Amino acid sequence: MTHTKFVVRVIRRGNRIPEYLQRINPTPIQTTKDRKRALVMGKFTAEDAIRSIQTSQCNPELIPVQVTA
Repeated sequence: MTHTKFVVRVIRRGNRIPEYLQRINPTPIQTTKDRKRALVMGKFTAEDAIRSIQTSQCNPELIPVQVTA
């Protein structure tokens, strides 16, 4: 059985390589370029993370991921 979870992809101005949200606890938020190391979370948690990191220099978006349970 598969479930849909979400990964937050962050594209920063001036950097063409996408980064993925790795941790949301510390300040500043940690990102990684490896999608396999990214934090997989539910939709509501991912939307909250997007709202908290959205700035004029940062463009976050949700990426759906199929997870086998």
